[in-house]
Amino acid sequence: MKVNFTKMHGCGNDYIYFDCINDNIRIDNINELAIKLTDRHFGIGSDGIVLILSSNKADYKMRMFNSDGSEGNMCGNALRCIAKYIYEKKHILNDMISIETLSGIKYLKLKIKDNKVIDVEVNMGKAILDTSLIPVITDKPKFINELLYIDKKYFNVTCLSIGNPHCVIFMDNVNELKIDEIGPKIEKYKLFPNRINTEFVKVCSKNRLIMRVWERGSGETLACGTGACASVVASVLNGLCEYEKEITVVLKGGKLKIKYSKDGTITMRGPAEFVFSGEVEI
Repeated sequence: MKVNFTKMHGCGNDYIYFDCINDNIRIDNINELAIKLTDRHFGIGSDGIVLILSSNKADYKMRMFNSDGSEGNMCGNALRCIAKYIYEKKHILNDMISIETLSGIKYLKLKIKDNKVIDVEVNMGKAILDTSLIPVITDKPKFINELLYIDKKYFNVTCLSIGNPHCVIFMDNVNELKIDEIGPKIEKYKLFPNRINTEFVKVCSKNRLIMRVWERGSGETLACGTGACASVVASVLNGLCEYEKEITVVLKGGKLKIKYSKDGTITMRGPAEFVFSGEVEI
């Protein structure tokens, strides 16, 4: 069966999108299909695939699958891309959109110019610091600036969830990091029963971070929206940045603007772009 798809990216974090509502698509072999289509040599190539679905709780529903076929709870970059897609395809004409995810309903505000979405702000909800909910196997209620011994090295880490689990590590030599070596070891470390996304962060100033990310199920990606949020939250919790300030997170694929409020709410602002559309056999 041939179906339509659209490839989009947010700061280089690219996904293959299937409009399951308007194109009347039903995909049964989604896990195997994700592995096949995301291959950058033998498939379309992407960090994962995203299904745009109907919802009885919000305007739309999102399901996203990583390149290894596993399902993720949330993706901030994908949320912005869905918002751009449904607005510019004229499926919805409001500049406020709600999208259901496995981590709850997220609310998005679109910045529109000449009928094009040039920027999307997402209310990401509140950071989860309770170790039992992240989860982290520990007797500590929170895991902030704790020592981990991995690969014969000590790392100071801060763990939290932004709908999916994150481990933030601050360092100066982010660009020289051999992320392909250390990333998988942290992802599958014994304290993280559901695996974990890892952000390696350099704090340049109180309003600017540089971040590289190793995503569970996908490896290093050019950007991660929830990872950028986690990096800002961890920076504030460790006294490196401030509450209520919009902080620029510089990723390999672009920049995101993140604000962490004193009430625990996180907002993310950034772009979304179309790459190309086509037809594929599934």
